[in-house]
This record gives sequence, C-alpha cells and structure tokens, in this order.
Amino acid sequence: MAGSASSYRSPLVSRYASKEMAYNFSDRKKFTTWRKLWIYLAKAEKALGLPVTEAQVAEMESHAEDIDFAMAAEEERKLRHDVMAHVHTFAHCCPLAASIIHLGATSCYVGDNTDLIMLRDGFDILLPKVITSVLARVIDRLANFAEKYADLPTLGFTHYQPAQLTTVGKRACLWLQDLVMDMRNLQRARDDLRFRGVKGTTGTQASFLQLFQGDHEKVEELDRMVTEMAGFKKAYLVTGQTYSRKVDIDSLSHLASMGATIHKICTDIRLLANLKEIEEPFEKEQIGSSAMPYKRNPMRCERCCSLARHLIALLADPLQTASVQWLERTLDDSANRRISLPESFLTADIILSTLQNVAEGLVVYPKVIERHIRQELPFMATENIIMSMVKTGGNRQDCHEKIRVLSQQAAAVVKQEGGDNDLLSRVQADSYFAPILGHLDNILDPKTFVGRAPQQVARFLSEEVRPLLEPYKAKMDVKIELEL
Repeated sequence: MAGSASSYRSPLVSRYASKEMAYNFSDRKKFTTWRKLWIYLAKAEKALGLPVTEAQVAEMESHAEDIDFAMAAEEERKLRHDVMAHVHTFAHCCPLAASIIHLGATSCYVGDNTDLIMLRDGFDILLPKVITSVLARVIDRLANFAEKYADLPTLGFTHYQPAQLTTVGKRACLWLQDLVMDMRNLQRARDDLRFRGVKGTTGTQASFLQLFQGDHEKVEELDRMVTEMAGFKKAYLVTGQTYSRKVDIDSLSHLASMGATIHKICTDIRLLANLKEIEEPFEKEQIGSSAMPYKRNPMRCERCCSLARHLIALLADPLQTASVQWLERTLDDSANRRISLPESFLTADIILSTLQNVAEGLVVYPKVIERHIRQELPFMATENIIMSMVKTGGNRQDCHEKIRVLSQQAAAVVKQEGGDNDLLSRVQADSYFAPILGHLDNILDPKTFVGRAPQQVARFLSEEVRPLLEPYKAKMDVKIELEL
C-alpha cells in the first residue's frame, strides 16, 4: 500500500474502471496473448511441415501463463527491446522450444495482433456480446424511463429558453436515439476488425516464403491458420510492418462519438437538476458539499461529462498518428498508442457504467414540472386563446391586440416585480374574453400542447429500441453499484 501511494496510478484504473476492462488492457493479458500468438505460430508451422516438434509446442503451452515479469523487465533494461525481452524470458522456461519461438516473425506479429485482440475484446465488453454489456443495459434503463413518462408534459427548451411543450419521455428518446446510433456504430467497428496475421517485417511475408522454400500456398495457409486460431474470420490482405493506423481511428472515433452523446445526456440532466425537475440518484448519507450541507450536486453526471471530454480529446491521437506514419512504418506510433488505445476503452467503460447507475435511479418531480409549465403556459397559449375567440365570432386582430397588451403587463410583473405570471387572471378579468371563459381550462390543458410526443415515444421504442435489445434480455438484470 505504501509503495502504491507513493507513485502515480492512473485514476482510470485505480478509481473508476471495471475489472473486466482493466484486465483487458493489463500487462498480464498483453504478454500472455504474446505467448499464445507464439504458440499459434509454432502449431501452424509444425502442421505445414517446418521442423517444429510436438514436444516443443507442448512445452510452450505448459508455460503460457507463468510469466516472470521481473526477468522480462531486466531483459528489456539490457536489450532495450520489449519483444525480444519476452522472447528470451519465454525461452528461459522453454529450453526445448527456445530455437523456434518467434520463428519467421517480426515484433508487430505479437504487438499489432495483440492490440487487435484487445480492441476486439474491449468492444465485446461494451457491446451485448457478454454479460457485461453495459451499453445495452443503459439503453434498456432509459427506454423504461421513456415509457414510464411518455405522456408527462414538460417545458421544451430551445436556446435554453422556454419553448413549446414536449414530454419527459420524448426528451429521453432523444437521448436514446443517439445511444442506439452509437451501439450500431460500435458493433460495425467491432465487426470490421481484422487480424494482422503473419506478414513479416514490411508486410511482404518474405521471411515466411523463405522458410517454406518459395511455397506461396503454404504461406497463405499459415496466415489463415493463425488468424483462425486467434478467433478472427479475416486478416488484412495487405499491411506494412503494422496494420493501417486508420483502424485505430475507426475504433476510437466511435468511442469518442459515444462520449459526445453521454456528455449531452448528462449535461441535460445537470440543467434539469438546476430546475429541480429531474435529479440523478442521491444516496441517503451522500454529501453534496463540504461547506453547504443542503446541496445535492449532480456528481455522477459531472463525472461523466469530465471523462467524456477526455474520451473525445483522445481521438486526436490516432488521427495524428495515422497521418505521420512514414512509408511501411515508423516507431513514433508506439508510445502514443500504449496510452490512447487503452485509455479510450477504459474511459468509455467508466462513463457507460456511471450512466447506467444514473439511468437506474433518475428521480422526476412532476409537481415542479407542473409549476414551471403554469409559469410559462399562459404565454404559449395565447395563439390558442385567439383561435378560440375567433371561433366564437371575435375579430382576430382585435383579440391579438388585447392579448398583446395583457401579455406585456403580465411580463412586467414577472420580470420587474418578481411576481408570478398573472396573464390568465387578467384574461379572466377582462369581459372581452367572456365567450371562452368556460372553456379556458380545456384550452390550457398541458396535454393538448405536446403534439404527438406520446405516440412518437411508443413507436420509437417498439420499432427502434426494443427489437435491438430483444436478443440480450437475459443480460439486462445486472445493476451497477457505483463507487462514489
């Protein structure tokens, strides 16, 4: 404990990330994957006739997990080469197989292929492939919320100024629509991932062609066999020394796009919390402020916004890295990618888990929403009042002038005196509006101002959201207990 407290640890891992995502980008996952890739290569080379024995393969398999990290670190200190350090460390515990470990391969055989495996497995943690399908659960929780409040009227806002009414559920569907797009984009990015395979130092497979004495078919079969053993359906047909760094752009751009979605959702919730209309969950003993004990700060949404900005900013790294790769490869990508790739997935995992926790405990205050509607609805209802008067035989222009004068008087009370909006009282007190006073409550019913919002919610959930989640219903019951 003392040692860890005396050195920097990324809060992405020490404070926020799930165990699954943290392990996915851990040294143990990375270097055991390297060993598995060397085993796949040895197996395929043996099957295709190279002088690799069953005993050598068995020895490598028996030591796939027992990595001496201290020895590897010492070897890297001496050699200044991480891959060769681990080749030597693996060979130390596999003396029989030492001569065939990494046979014909280049560093990117283990480096790039492991990165692709980690990207694939990272997507699988975020997407509905495994029990930790966080994104699907977020969508499910918000869909339930939207359905529950599909017809609850609320003030709409444009330019953050009161606008025509919508419903609480319809607003949640705007959030959902973006998340559904993110889910589809992430799934496509995941499905588009291919394996680098066995391509040699500049992507020409020259070393393997030499090993197989010019037999092109065996080289292609080697590539296919290793790709299949690594769990990929396809390998990239052409690479330089590395796979194209455009692949990293494709993966991280969709994560960053999801970050933008979550930032928008959580910003909306923070704005609504200020209005006291909606709040994120607040624990019984949670403290909002050390100085102001009454405060209920939207801490979870603030965390999401803070980390989402980091996720969005990380996209600049693969964009710049891809743009400056010279010819077949330069090594100035390596240190950058060690940070940008894992941090993007770790950050995405964190903000999704936090958003799920928020979505599972959103609190709505209908009476506050109703009060805000009452404060603004009289102004919004003026056109309806005019139309009702015209239907009873009134003159549209005369009515418009009456409403204009009364509205300005009411606005002065609100803005200059700090009073409540008394436009309706002024209308009721003016004999000109006598023909419609008996219908005024119906004219001012908030549900008549929300248009087709409830119907839009029902159709969107039934056609766009529920079918997307149907295959994963069994995985939807996991709740997030957030560490504060």
